[in-house]
Amino acid sequence: MARAARLSGISIAMLMTFSLLAACGSGDDSHKGAAPDRTAKAGTSGSQARTLTATALEQAAVKGTDVDGYEAERSFTSVGSSHKATDPEECAPVMHAVGGGSGFAATARVGRSVYPKKAGRPTRLTLSSHSVADAVRVMDQLRTAAAKCGSFKDVTADLAYEGVKVQPDSGYGDESVSLRLTQLVTGAGYDDAVRVPYALLAVRQGATVAMFSTSGRGKEAAAVPDVVVSTQLKKLGAQLTSE
Repeated sequence: MARAARLSGISIAMLMTFSLLAACGSGDDSHKGAAPDRTAKAGTSGSQARTLTATALEQAAVKGTDVDGYEAERSFTSVGSSHKATDPEECAPVMHAVGGGSGFAATARVGRSVYPKKAGRPTRLTLSSHSVADAVRVMDQLRTAAAKCGSFKDVTADLAYEGVKVQPDSGYGDESVSLRLTQLVTGAGYDDAVRVPYALLAVRQGATVAMFSTSGRGKEAAAVPDVVVSTQLKKLGAQLTSE
């Protein structure tokens, strides 16, 4: 099959993944790099812990050319909890996070697609406003699932994922979970499964959970751009302390 056709197929698969996830509102030693669960949770009191309204959350999200070298556009999100089903089902929090959501309904949620002005892969991000307790639970469930699930199947979209590997703690926000995984795209017209590498980063800042994801091409490792993350978290932090 021609390379262009394969890339087109990958793009369609990525679009289907994000669209389905938005609408829905087995481990090994490689997982030992997981960030430890913090006994005393940071950001659970004071201004950082307040639950942002939909208006405040929209103001906290990057827009236009806020990110140097990138262009940010609004993307569709839903405040509902994700009901994506996985096999095994304990891997669901990872699948939810790939779509920028979680198993907990948000008070407010906004989404952005951040495109590099030059060649490169876009980054999808969501900001979800929760109670502090739910925000902490979102992170705990994702961390636990990522440490247990080396591979799983998205039952709803009939997609498979493998090579789930927790990355070293990024140090972002009050707590963070960073991981990499590979989506397997199969179907008519494909002799072999096409492997699409993904990078995912979830950051809790007070009662707000920010999720970033991007993909790579072929054997190219996926990586969420630091400038996108740092710019977004700086703007979120300013919003949290503005009142």
